[in-house]
Amino acid sequence: MSENNKQVVHFNVMKGFTTAQSNEHQRNWTERAWENAMLHGNYDRSRERLNFEITKGGKIRPIDTSVSIPKRMAASLAERGIKDPNQGLEIPKYRTVVDFILSGSKEQMRKLAFGNQTVVFEPGDNAENYGLKRMPEIEHWAKDMYTFMCDKYGEENIIGFYVHCDETTPHLHCTMMPIKNGKFAFKELFAGKDKYEFSMNTKRLHNELAKVNALYGLGRGTAVSETGARHRPTEEYRRYLDAWCASIEEEVSQHQKALAELRGEVSVAERRVKGLTSMVNNLEAEKAEKEKAVAELHRQLRNQEGDSAELTARLRDLQHELSELDLKLADKKEKLSVADQKLRDLNEDQSYIQQRTDDLKEESAKYSEEIRQNVGSFVKDAMLENLINDFHTRRASLSDEELKFLSGSPLIEFAEHGSEILHCATLLFLGYLDGATTFAEGHGGGGGGSDLKWGRDDDEDSRQWARRCLRMASKMMRPAGGKSRKR
Repeated sequence: MSENNKQVVHFNVMKGFTTAQSNEHQRNWTERAWENAMLHGNYDRSRERLNFEITKGGKIRPIDTSVSIPKRMAASLAERGIKDPNQGLEIPKYRTVVDFILSGSKEQMRKLAFGNQTVVFEPGDNAENYGLKRMPEIEHWAKDMYTFMCDKYGEENIIGFYVHCDETTPHLHCTMMPIKNGKFAFKELFAGKDKYEFSMNTKRLHNELAKVNALYGLGRGTAVSETGARHRPTEEYRRYLDAWCASIEEEVSQHQKALAELRGEVSVAERRVKGLTSMVNNLEAEKAEKEKAVAELHRQLRNQEGDSAELTARLRDLQHELSELDLKLADKKEKLSVADQKLRDLNEDQSYIQQRTDDLKEESAKYSEEIRQNVGSFVKDAMLENLINDFHTRRASLSDEELKFLSGSPLIEFAEHGSEILHCATLLFLGYLDGATTFAEGHGGGGGGSDLKWGRDDDEDSRQWARRCLRMASKMMRPAGGKSRKR
């Protein structure tokens, strides 16, 4: 297995699932939606036929678009007698859906899906790809992923399991409800009681999946907290964020242009439907009047009222007019049906693009907050680095008595072993006591030992816990034999 081939595990937590999101998973798109997807996304329609889904019992079949994911969710809940807590709420507030994306390094996933076949990976409808065959390896991988998710979260909770071979990198979506013992239990199954427990649950998930993915040449990525690797330099990180934000803004801009075009088309379609509806109503009213006149002529003929030949001629003319009206009415009704369908398609496309635009804006807002927090961390790192550098500069001018007074203080310890202390504290914060001890001993530390239990108190918030971890790390990084500290 190449060390460069890594698994990809990502999940989004949602307060429900929209039809637009379901259409994307199932590729249940109109022609217009497909054109938009190929123009603005990485979709290849020629490979769409290679997509598949896995259903109960691990059965592989073509994607069934007849029932959307929201309807599957509603049916599953109804069958099990479980109420959707968001039902009836104007604004959903409960986390009822977890949408997993499972994949791996691009080249390895392409190899699993297509083997050694020549594939055009550009978006569009590539004629060269219509002869491609789906390799059994991608099916085996997907079935193993399905088995893993069933064993971990329950097969009955999976409401969609779709494998996409029509994008840049083959991947799968596993949409599930976080239910345990007949109740929605996202916090228990995923979040945990705090960020620490959530982090541990996530790492455990990655570790467990890595054992399965190893069979397919995909390894587990190593977290920064475990390697001690530094974050990318601030300037590089800023350039990365600038490019990412520009990409998001461009996609939002493209979607807004598409929405503007669609609104124009919807307006035209609505006017056409309105006009045709009016025509149909007028023709039906005219037909009703003529049918009434025909009935009256039949009555007069039966009762021998008036000239029989004249009445018969008028009746014949009216019946001819009725036949022509029926033809016109059938034509207008057919056109109205086509116009109605086009309007529905346009509204559906508009809904999908609007939903996608809103999702992008929400994603942008989420990462903007993350960026803000990361920038704050960079500023704090820079400030700490400046303080330590300034201390190193001034240290040479301190007398022996002044140095003795500072001996053992956090300032001296950070000046000499700042990065090691921070890394050790990070391991402690994440619960890796053994890892922190090994790291400290491997970097000249080993002090601060104690047989007392170490861990986070139930009533201890994250800031208090972080401070205590920092103090403990400072002690642990001291050479063995130094003054110990009770834990």
